[in-house]
Amino acid sequence: MKESWPVSLSCEVLGVSVSGYFEHQRRQYRRQPSRPGSGRLSDEALLAHVRAIHAEVRQEYGWPRMTKELCARGHRVGKERVRRLMQQHGIKARGRRKFVVTTDSKHNLPIAPDLLQRDFAADGPNAKWTSDITYIATDEGWLYLAAFIDLHSRMIVGWSMQPHMRASLVTDALRMAWFRRRPPPGLIVHTDRGSQYCSDEFQKALTGYGMRSSMSRKGDCWDNAPTESLWGRLKVGRLHGRKFATRRQAMDEVIDWMAFYNHRRLHSSLGYLSPRQYEERWVAAQLNKAA
Repeated sequence: MKESWPVSLSCEVLGVSVSGYFEHQRRQYRRQPSRPGSGRLSDEALLAHVRAIHAEVRQEYGWPRMTKELCARGHRVGKERVRRLMQQHGIKARGRRKFVVTTDSKHNLPIAPDLLQRDFAADGPNAKWTSDITYIATDEGWLYLAAFIDLHSRMIVGWSMQPHMRASLVTDALRMAWFRRRPPPGLIVHTDRGSQYCSDEFQKALTGYGMRSSMSRKGDCWDNAPTESLWGRLKVGRLHGRKFATRRQAMDEVIDWMAFYNHRRLHSSLGYLSPRQYEERWVAAQLNKAA
């Protein structure tokens, strides 16, 4: 009909609004099955992909990351369509919650200056690392986790899990990070003022590796925001609502999440790449410059 008469005139004769007509057309189009070769998914097919990814990432993605993930898998979709579909079907990321992190800073050990001053940007790998400790409840008791992340790519480069918070917890994590990365001398390691990081054992390890110690101001979690954010992602994305009978069960879950975080989780600050993808692209870019 619209080939013979203007849409506005037809709508006027039929007593319907032009906007209502086009909305009806959009709904009809969305209900159509996917056409071979069209590159467009029907809502039903798209919903199936969204549900599969949502389960795969353990409910960590909201619609922005979901859209990026779908596009990365070759599906041509718009963010508003993904947002609408997820909203209609109650598909959403796990909600954020506040988690208390304790730091034993009541000691007389030497305190290092704050070398970062909240400058969390890094021009390349192994220039700035941050670290912190968190804890996980199990039926056997607390499991403590220390991790180091590289601020360039936000990659977890070293970690340690133990049933105590002695200095060896953070020193072991540092040893893993050094062994895996072999950074050049001068790397800044930023932590809070906890007794573990101020300990003679940890500080000697830093000096032996040619690293420089940096510490947050007293009681200011924002000075170590990247690592605090890491704990939030771990606990909201994987641990909240889970009950672990043993420390081993909790460790297995954390290790699985860290592998997902490093290799697959999309980071908005990295242009919706995973830490591994971001580093690989950086290395490739350096090789191209040198060629």
